[in-house]
Amino acid sequence: MSHTQKRSKHIALHSMRKAFSLKPLAVGIATVFLSACGEDRDASKIYVSVDDCKQDNPDAVSQCQAAFESAIEEHNRTAPRFNSQSDCEYEFGSERCQYVQSQSGSFFMPFMAGFIVSRLMQPSPYYSQPLYTSFSPYSPFRSRWVTSNGYVFDGDIRRRSYYAPSSVYKPKPTVNRTINRGGFGSTVRAKSSWGSSSKSSGWGG
Repeated sequence: MSHTQKRSKHIALHSMRKAFSLKPLAVGIATVFLSACGEDRDASKIYVSVDDCKQDNPDAVSQCQAAFESAIEEHNRTAPRFNSQSDCEYEFGSERCQYVQSQSGSFFMPFMAGFIVSRLMQPSPYYSQPLYTSFSPYSPFRSRWVTSNGYVFDGDIRRRSYYAPSSVYKPKPTVNRTINRGGFGSTVRAKSSWGSSSKSSGWGG
């Protein structure tokens, strides 16, 4: 692992206490009607910290830790990147963004606000992905969960249980370029909840 990667991971891990500012809420599992038709759907849970996951799954402590670390790696690789702090905070809210310096340059990206996990207790491999939310009054996903490429979950951030389409867990392209104010919000608006993909290429690549 390169020095830059270590630094990026350290920044993300160090910021988790601040990023995970949402208090865990007890939410019962409910069936959800999704707009993504024809996809396999997995019972999934959203956690705002690794301890949140461990408390909910005392017999899967190691799996929770691994799922959390996997989500952190995905966060560092796929989170949207912004040219300035003000552009990032316009999308995600005040003090919800972190400064990152890498070999390719410096940028701002949102804190990871949670992670979604599927098949944690099953013999087959688990799946996890980082999630974000916004506290910005200008954001179309304010107080809702959203993935790094702009898929928005039904309901608000108090909801933690879903039957998620398989597309949520598909690998996302590594982000190598920055976007300006409003770029992420435009992607969110271009995608209907749960799986309708935008025709635009997004900001990966």
